[in-house]
Amino acid sequence: MSILQRIRQKVIDKDYYISSHAEDEMFDDGLEREDVENVILKGRLERKLLTDIRGTRYRIEGLMLNGETVHVVCRFRENSSLVIITTYVVTEGR
Repeated sequence: MSILQRIRQKVIDKDYYISSHAEDEMFDDGLEREDVENVILKGRLERKLLTDIRGTRYRIEGLMLNGETVHVVCRFRENSSLVIITTYVVTEGR
């Protein structure tokens, strides 16, 4: 099973946690939980971020329900649960 398949399965199983930082960013950008799930379930693994000492992060790019491009950054915890670290609407320079 690929990393993206594992991430998607966590979302399908509702076995993920949205950090308070991600919730703040979602609120600022007008994102709903359904948008984040849509990005993960239909988007693409855009980048693996390897420099964080807490573990590899994965940036997924996809569309929110209104068609805007969004990045969702997540990682697996030691107990294999998934945490959504941050989300944001992609704009110029971001």
